[in-house]
Amino acid sequence: MNPPLTPLDYLKKTLTARVYDVATESALEPAKALSRRLHNTVLFKREDQQPVFSFKLRGAYNKLVHLPPEQLQRGVICASAGNHAQGVALGAHKLGVRAVIVMPTTTPQLKIDAVKHLGGEVVLFGESYSDAQQHAAALEKEQGLTPVHPFDDPDVIAGQGTIAMEILRQHPGPLHAVFVAIGGGGLISGVANYIKALRPEIKVIGVQMNDSNAMIQSVQAHERITLPDVGLFSDGTAVKLVGAETFRIASALVDEFMTVDTDAVCAAIKDVFVDTRSIVEPAGALAVAAIKQYVATHHTHGETYAAILCGANMNFDRLRFVAERAEVGEEREGLFAVTIPEERGSFRRFCETIGSLPGGPRNVTEFNYRISDAARAHVFVGLTTLGKGESAKIAAQFSHHGFKALDLTHDELAKEHLRHLVGGHSALSQDERLLRFEFPERPGALLKFLSLMQPSWNISLFHYRNQGADYGRILVGLQVPPEDGAAFDAFLATLGYPCVEETQNPAYRLFLRAQ
Repeated sequence: MNPPLTPLDYLKKTLTARVYDVATESALEPAKALSRRLHNTVLFKREDQQPVFSFKLRGAYNKLVHLPPEQLQRGVICASAGNHAQGVALGAHKLGVRAVIVMPTTTPQLKIDAVKHLGGEVVLFGESYSDAQQHAAALEKEQGLTPVHPFDDPDVIAGQGTIAMEILRQHPGPLHAVFVAIGGGGLISGVANYIKALRPEIKVIGVQMNDSNAMIQSVQAHERITLPDVGLFSDGTAVKLVGAETFRIASALVDEFMTVDTDAVCAAIKDVFVDTRSIVEPAGALAVAAIKQYVATHHTHGETYAAILCGANMNFDRLRFVAERAEVGEEREGLFAVTIPEERGSFRRFCETIGSLPGGPRNVTEFNYRISDAARAHVFVGLTTLGKGESAKIAAQFSHHGFKALDLTHDELAKEHLRHLVGGHSALSQDERLLRFEFPERPGALLKFLSLMQPSWNISLFHYRNQGADYGRILVGLQVPPEDGAAFDAFLATLGYPCVEETQNPAYRLFLRAQ
């Protein structure tokens, strides 16, 4: 059995790696807006700009060109959540060989289509990388294919190490830490080997999702741990079992490990967009989320950090979730359940309380209410906040003004589900008329609505969510006696907000109208 490779061995392999037939030397760019906010210099290593929008083609191609010709000609196989698959497919296409790619069924369609476009034969199997890997091993034996492991291979590790080679060449000055996302460990192993061989004073910090932290658990246990399940939001790092070689290297060379959660990653995706106008996938934002967490924990100033943006294969329909959770992840939005007396004028008084909160008026990001009790109204409200930890203070202010409030900012049930479920039939919503409005997104728009409304008309339903446009789409239920029809029409004309009446809408009659 050959002795383990040393960092010097890996240094030589990295310096002689064949990656630039398919990869480019990606830019190392300052993140100016994020750097100003954090009072530290943050550099983005733009691996999201590679031809397959991920760093994975480096290691994959370096492995392929080091295979004996007879193995190449039989064809290659790999298991991958998507990015390694694209790297293998691209490399195999360039070399003119067959590539079979086994991908988890949870892989974003964007990555599946990309692999097929590059000529890879896609086989979907299992719910995680580890499931796909087991199936790939069976196909390998059946068809005599040569495996190309996504991370647990010295040639793959050396190929990924060329990223660190570029970083040190591009930034020869002070560099305090490089933050690296970890799935199976190939990227951080390559980076750590190279940096510790040449610049051991630079910290290498590994980052995992809090629900997919196989490397961290393994290092803590001093043996490889297989996770029973992994979170799938960051599909590029959803690995149940890290590699034997990557575990050995990471245990010896990585200075520190961190975990981040989904909301922090969503906020980091937004941070990258603000600085680059590019959208990275969740795995690509892990390093940025960790830098923000590191600075907040250690209170650093004037240091320099590099974040490897390791991928940008994001499904477009996932952006809706990311945008919604980014505000909570950055704690720019607080979510609250507030109890209001079901009496005339209380809704307006509550809105005035929002406008008088310390720190200035807040934008309402969401407001959900359905009449359900003759004495009390329970509303779900989202407000912009000025910084971390402020939501608890706002809840206390509501209570001080007589509105019992519960802070739901960090409540997963509320964030994922309850905000979408406020509603239903109500026996108390007699004479209800339902209207869809477009309100201008400016302070005072809601108060204008409430001021012009006749006091005898009761709001029985209210739903609003800020979608980032210059107007807000709002659904309002108003209890208007039939004899007030003319006055109600005059109210709508004076208000001047575009609206559509939905009282006869069959969906409303089925799910919301009083039975």
